[in-house]
Amino acid sequence: MVNAEPLTRAEALAADIESMIADRRLGPGDLIGTMDDFRDRSGYGRATISEAARLLNDRGTVEIRPGRGGGLFVARSSPIVRLRHTLLTVRKMPATVADAIAVREALEPLIAADAARHRTKQDISDLRKLLTQLKRATSSTDRFMRANWALHERIAEITPNHLAKAVYLGMTQCISDLSAHADSDDAGRTEDHLRLRLDVHTELVEAIVSGDLARTAAAVERHHAPS
Repeated sequence: MVNAEPLTRAEALAADIESMIADRRLGPGDLIGTMDDFRDRSGYGRATISEAARLLNDRGTVEIRPGRGGGLFVARSSPIVRLRHTLLTVRKMPATVADAIAVREALEPLIAADAARHRTKQDISDLRKLLTQLKRATSSTDRFMRANWALHERIAEITPNHLAKAVYLGMTQCISDLSAHADSDDAGRTEDHLRLRLDVHTELVEAIVSGDLARTAAAVERHHAPS
């Protein structure tokens, strides 16, 4: 369970804007709204709106474009956009989810490298079993995401860095608790996407099993890339 301190007006507006992005299914480069739009919608002054925009810009969620034709646009690459690529939607506290994704992704190179260095025969056996479960789950978004979480948690269990492990697992639990599995209007496209993500995770596991640190780093990079 995540306990959050009361949000400031700017933080609350930032969360509303992130929810708007998800609700409208906006993609990279799409206009979210102008500063006047947000003032009319929220009733907040320009200072509060500007602070909310800065918060979102600092997180990489939005791009601020000044001048005529300007406003807030969905950033080309952001935690919330990448969340949609994993077939999840934010259920509540989207700003917290975005922050959790950013922390988790920052730790993944360390977690994966430690797994490649320290994996045992038992670790390899467990990872291969979990990968098999992932392969069997490509017909269901819900089953796939559960298998996905289990695989990443098992990778994290290998690291001897207890602090990194605790933070990583905590961020994974936060994302899982505050998001929901997305329904797709195109079942065929969803299954294609899951198969693509399966390929990404297969290479991640094989890289860790091989003990090749350069290959593992490349696999993590591919795992983070929008697909």
